[in-house]
Amino acid sequence: MSSSTAASGLSPLTGAAPLSLCAREPHVPADRLVAEMVPPPRFDGVRFATYIPDPNQPSQAEAVRVLEDFAAGLGGADTASAGRRGLFGFGKGRAKAAKAPAGPRGIYLDGGYGVGKTHLLASLWHATPAEPARKAFGTFVELTNLVGALGFQKTVETLSGHRLLCIDEFELDDPGDTVLVSTLLGRLVEAGVALAATSNTLPGKLGEGRFAAADFLREIQGLSAHFRTLRIDGEDYRHRGLPEAPAPFSDEQVTKAAHATANASLDAFPDLLDHLAKVHPSRYGALTDGLAAVCLTGVRPVPDQSTALRLVVLADRLYDREVPVLASGLPFDRLFSEEMLNGGYRKKYFRAISRLTALARDAEGLVESR
Repeated sequence: MSSSTAASGLSPLTGAAPLSLCAREPHVPADRLVAEMVPPPRFDGVRFATYIPDPNQPSQAEAVRVLEDFAAGLGGADTASAGRRGLFGFGKGRAKAAKAPAGPRGIYLDGGYGVGKTHLLASLWHATPAEPARKAFGTFVELTNLVGALGFQKTVETLSGHRLLCIDEFELDDPGDTVLVSTLLGRLVEAGVALAATSNTLPGKLGEGRFAAADFLREIQGLSAHFRTLRIDGEDYRHRGLPEAPAPFSDEQVTKAAHATANASLDAFPDLLDHLAKVHPSRYGALTDGLAAVCLTGVRPVPDQSTALRLVVLADRLYDREVPVLASGLPFDRLFSEEMLNGGYRKKYFRAISRLTALARDAEGLVESR
């Protein structure tokens, strides 16, 4: 390495210093939030045919069958128009001018993390016979962020013309979300929009352990009434038959890999946690724009619940975008305290551990040798 290169901090391989998440403060216009309501890159190519059911878990193959029928039922007549007439059916039935069976107008995929719920939800989006502009896909957080950006009435108007709304990682973290989402989905169902959602929590149990859910029982029951629950059993496919999570690398290895990898970011983990508090979670996807890898030094346990929940959102956006994560410090399964892992948000934290572990495996190739 020349003295000038060393002094500048530039990599001899990439010719540029690593990027920094902490230096980014993205601003996301509302129209981008709407335009990006499609399956993320990781799930852009998935289909029902690419989902491999566990032969020991019959519910997985059954879920594929039910969802294929559900998608077929969204073809033909305009579902939104049919919905405004109060007509909607499951399976291979079509909207007709006569009475249709009463009941929920959506499917709710319930199951543990890593059983392929997002794969199936994205497959449903792809299989639904409608133009991309008439079907929407986003996480629960992205949906609530959309309401924050557009306003409630504009969100209703924007989504009412859709044939299908897919909501991934459906959770209720506070009373405000409960009332907001209950009202929003009620309006969309009235407009004839079909719903599909994934979660680790049964719809009637949403909010438990996080706030006084009993005080909002009417809203929660109203949400539950919109869905037919489809249980998916199984083990986390990300770790099925795979070795244990890779041990963290050294600071030197992570730093060297960051300098040697084009479009990689390099940040101290504590600094990143502080920065996330200054960026709205709706912008975490934009925070990762153009990144080939995220390199973190000094990973340590997150200090509090608010910080932990922000990290969960970042982990989801990195996983969606298939961005490898190379880290030093503690392994990812030690990010959250025992109290957190036994609390009301435990399923979010286990999902984050699962996804970060998968991304850590993806990053192993960035380091030539230990």
